[in-house]
Formats: sequence, structure tokens, C-alpha cells
Amino acid sequence: MKNIGFLSFGHWNPSPQSGTRSASDALLQSIELAVAAEELGADGAYFRVHHFARQLGSPFPLLAACGARTSRIELGTAVIDMRYENPLYMAEDAGAADLIAGGRLQLGISRGSPEQVIDGYRYFGYAPPEGQDDAAMARQKTETFLEVLRGEGFAEPNPRPMFPNPPGRLRVEPHSEGLRERIWWGSATNATAEWAAKLGMNLQSSTLKFDETGEPFHVQQAKQIRAYRDAWTAAGHAREPRVSVSRSIFALVDDRDRMYFGRNGESQDQIGMIDENTRAIFGRSFAAEPDRLIDELKGDEAIAEADTLLLTVPNQLGVDYNAHVIEAILTHVAPGLGWR
Repeated sequence: MKNIGFLSFGHWNPSPQSGTRSASDALLQSIELAVAAEELGADGAYFRVHHFARQLGSPFPLLAACGARTSRIELGTAVIDMRYENPLYMAEDAGAADLIAGGRLQLGISRGSPEQVIDGYRYFGYAPPEGQDDAAMARQKTETFLEVLRGEGFAEPNPRPMFPNPPGRLRVEPHSEGLRERIWWGSATNATAEWAAKLGMNLQSSTLKFDETGEPFHVQQAKQIRAYRDAWTAAGHAREPRVSVSRSIFALVDDRDRMYFGRNGESQDQIGMIDENTRAIFGRSFAAEPDRLIDELKGDEAIAEADTLLLTVPNQLGVDYNAHVIEAILTHVAPGLGWR
């Protein structure tokens, strides 16, 4: 059995060919897709966060709205770029959204990906401390965020407050019990996966990973997951960790599917440079008739290692079509792989 959810980047484009032409469309359609996915029996609705882009940028209003419209499905991010975040204000927003959703948030956070602008986090008022780079800044903010989510008081109370205070030092409010254990780290390397395990975060591994061994993407990703689990065990955490992987998977079951994805041919892993010093490997897409998809996915070592699979969806094709994409996987593919 696997948890199966969708991951939307929330693209919007004013082109007449797009079914999502404005930021309003992207947000409202995201809520509707979460509702539809819950009705279909999917387990999660996850959203990517990008700044300075025609995509979803501010996750907590969206997560809260999805939480108010649904009752069972997990609601998450994959991922929030911590370089842009104030950890304490983020803890307030996350706590409020999680309470609205009844404790269903699964927040994926990370150092972030290549940006739309140069050092965009500086426009938000953040800069790495002397001697640190932006990755170190993101990890430092993450550690602060995790500490605040524990719910212990740390702020000295005003002796003459506007409203009466409880005894002792104060914590960020609202506090949502259990959210600390539902934080995931989006990792592109084995080392950061092991770091996440030591801090007690769950692991998200997407369709991009630093090319550390030259092996196929799914093999490298599976090794990353095993290294993460080994580090988790060594850290002595009491609970079992969760691990998600993302994939672009399309079951060709009708003429629309064949029109959109039937001409992709044999997809393969791709190699690229995400910056001048970093070679990355990008996982292949899958698009085929259900029986063939089942055979192909049986060989994916990383999916086998993970407990959660996030299906990336082409959100600009509209809510109805994306619900169809999710339903096709749940109905025609997942049972044949033992996922349902």
C-alpha cells in the first residue's frame, strides 16, 4: 500500500491556450482539485512554491482554504524555500492552517531550487550571515522553525501586557500539536537527506537529484532513501519516518490522454547543469497504456522504497482533466502494483 497524492506547481499563463490564465484561477482551481482528489480517494494534495513566478507563491492561505473545504486528504507543500521565510511568522501561519485543517498538514521545506531572479531572498529582506552561503542560511532557519514548532515557551513576557499572560515564557501562537512530526525536507543529495534524518524530518525526493554516482535516476534516489533511513535509525528516533518521491505518470486511457501525452515516445533520464558547478539528473516521465505502465513502474527502485508517491499534474489543463489523470492512476495502475 502507498499514499498517493498529486503535486501541482500551480502554473498560470494568460495565453488563450491555458486553462489557468490568472493567479486567481491557479488558486481557486487548486482548491477544487484538492476537493476532487479527496472524492476520488487520493491521499494527498501538495503544492510547489516559487517566488517571482506565475506560480503558487504563498502556500498558507491556499492550504487553509483547502483545509476548510476537505475533511480527510493530507495537505502539503513540496517545497517551501526556507531562504525566503521568517521562521517564527511561518510557525504562526503553519499552526493556523494546520488547526483549520484538523491536523492534516504535511509541510515540505527545503533550501529551494534555482530562482527566477538573482538572490531573490534578498528582496524579501534576508541575507546570509557573514561567512555563510544561502544554503546554510536556509538550514539555520529550518532549525529555528523546528524548535519553535515544539511549542515550548522562549519569549520573555511583558510585565505589563495588554492582555493577561499564562505563567512562564511565551511561545508562538497558535500552536498545533503534532505538526513538528509532519515536516519534510526536500533533499537533492545524500548528505542533506542524512542531515534531515538526524533532525527528525521526513524526506521528500523529487524528480531532480544531484548526479552523485552516474547511475540511473531511480537507482541514485533509492540509495538516497536507504542512506536517509540508516541515518534515521542511527539517530534513535522513536517513530517511523515517511518518504515521498515525485513522478510524472500518465495512463493513456482515452483520446485526450493520447493527444496530450501519447507522442512522448520513450522517455529517458536527462542530465543538466542547474548552476555552473552542479550537475543534476532529472527523472524520466512515464506515459503509456496501463498494462505497460505497470511493467515499467515495477522496475523503479525509488518508488518501491517510498511510502508516498506524488503525481505531478499539468494544472493548466484544468481541474476536470487533472482529476481524470489522478483517477486513471488510482483505478488502472495502482491496483496492479499493489499500491491499492
